[in-house]
Amino acid sequence: MRIGVLSQWYSPETGAAAVPGVLARSLAERGHQVQVLTGYPNYPTGKVASGYRVRRRMDECDGPAVAVRRVALYPSHSPKIGSRFLNFSTFALSASVSGVNVLRDVDAIWVYNSPATVGLPSLLASACNGPPHLMHIMDLWPDSILFSGLVEGRTYDAMARLLGAWCELTYRRASAIACTTQGTIDLLVQRGVPETKLHYIPVWADESIYFPTPYDQDLAEDLGVIDNFTLLYAGNLGGAQGLGHLLDVCHHVRDLSGLKVLIAGSGTADLQLRRQAETMQLRNVHFLGQWPAEDMGRLLSITDLNLVSLSDNPLASVTMPSKLPAIMASGHAVLAWASGEVARIVSESGGGIVVEPENIADFERAIREAYASGKEFMARMGDAGSTYYHRHLSLNESVDAVEKLLQVIAESSGRSDLPTRN
Repeated sequence: MRIGVLSQWYSPETGAAAVPGVLARSLAERGHQVQVLTGYPNYPTGKVASGYRVRRRMDECDGPAVAVRRVALYPSHSPKIGSRFLNFSTFALSASVSGVNVLRDVDAIWVYNSPATVGLPSLLASACNGPPHLMHIMDLWPDSILFSGLVEGRTYDAMARLLGAWCELTYRRASAIACTTQGTIDLLVQRGVPETKLHYIPVWADESIYFPTPYDQDLAEDLGVIDNFTLLYAGNLGGAQGLGHLLDVCHHVRDLSGLKVLIAGSGTADLQLRRQAETMQLRNVHFLGQWPAEDMGRLLSITDLNLVSLSDNPLASVTMPSKLPAIMASGHAVLAWASGEVARIVSESGGGIVVEPENIADFERAIREAYASGKEFMARMGDAGSTYYHRHLSLNESVDAVEKLLQVIAESSGRSDLPTRN
């Protein structure tokens, strides 16, 4: 098939932004021709990645079978709503003007549906007998704006009405909709989306990075955690993760002399968290800054427990952070300070410990119990999580599902005469 991939985010961006690139390369490895339409990489720092400069458009290749069209945008990952809106809207407009033409000849398009403004180029690409598109919902809009803390109160209410109507339009025009959690499907059904249009396809990990890796003693020594029980949080440092409470708990468990807490990543709450740790004189916490994505396997190898944290919010119960499958694929134990889908998967897999979000007393108790259980017990949990990942959440399983759904909508629209892949 000739497959289009439409996403504001793409490699070399990291974290959840790496998801489209993993899919594009996986589809190409299966013999498909892939055309990507994306922006200039600037996530999560808000600065354009080295080797790129923003111009109207540019074309490049990501391997022999993935063509990439990049279009202009306003680079930003600011906590200010105005800057973030410029980032979202400029990509949507640029993609519509300078990019959708490269998608007109594909058989079907996979759309990374976050932010919701990507709906504009999606609609234009499929208009006038253009290729059908599969919308893959990674963040539920407009809910995710409130969850992120970008806007609140009356401002949110006004934006929610407009964005809600816009999302309803984009849902109607999509040929199929994939959701990363069953909870998202249930919510969309309540909002009037036909259940027959909705499909469960969980988010995948980049298995070229995330796989069981031998303990890296040199790195452990460099970071000062050799022979320590190590808890890692790696990812976005934002309001939705509730990491201020993590520092409160680190203060409470100072008596655990062998415990070290590593925080890797960047985001809107980075400076605030560092100041909080300094004020509290936390000697058991170390900030590592933005860790190279390609080196995450080494970092995970020296950890005993990995934190997945989401604040207490209704949207969090249907959210699936990309870090959870990444940790499980790597064979490490999870401390899920979250509810909903995250809690379900960790409990079901036996791959870690679940604590109600923002329950500081239980969170402290969980860390103390994990510490007392020891490294070998954590390793057995990690093995259980890895087994579950490969049975239910693996890249191969998810790409199979995306590929088959793209084939279905392409054939339904008469765009593809290629046989379904066996």
